[in-house]
Amino acid sequence: MMNTATSASMRITIAAASGDQVSLGSYPTYAQAQSVIERLADQQFEVEATEIIGNDLRMVEQVTGRLTWPRALIGGIASGAWFGLFVGLLIDILTTVSFGRAMLFGLTWGVIFGGVYATVSYGLIAGRRDFTSRSAIVPRRFEVLVAATHSDRAHALLADSSR
Repeated sequence: MMNTATSASMRITIAAASGDQVSLGSYPTYAQAQSVIERLADQQFEVEATEIIGNDLRMVEQVTGRLTWPRALIGGIASGAWFGLFVGLLIDILTTVSFGRAMLFGLTWGVIFGGVYATVSYGLIAGRRDFTSRSAIVPRRFEVLVAATHSDRAHALLADSSR
């Protein structure tokens, strides 16, 4: 047997798949689109019938710095150290080795392998990508949609809340 929340969720998913939705507006920021949903929620609207859709997606890569041999090596050593501490913790839990020895063992080998891995990796790409970055998929606009069966009530509530 299906509970009410699951049943409502399935109806909304089916409505979305069939394209049976109405736009409540398009906004340049997620915060503005979210505030529309919040205004509806404050008035006890069935917010499960709404969606925020990011449109006009673009991939943005923000360059965070220059990648050099020392930076690559320090990054590899640091990530190896964290992994080594995790391995040391597992050794401590799964064996009779003392906590200190297990952590020292894991940390030592983590630093060694992390440093070697970073050196080899950077050596293979040096000169082709000498920078660090982070990427994100970012929409230009956010559209608030509501199931067509709820659109009249949603429009009325939004009109009342903006006065």
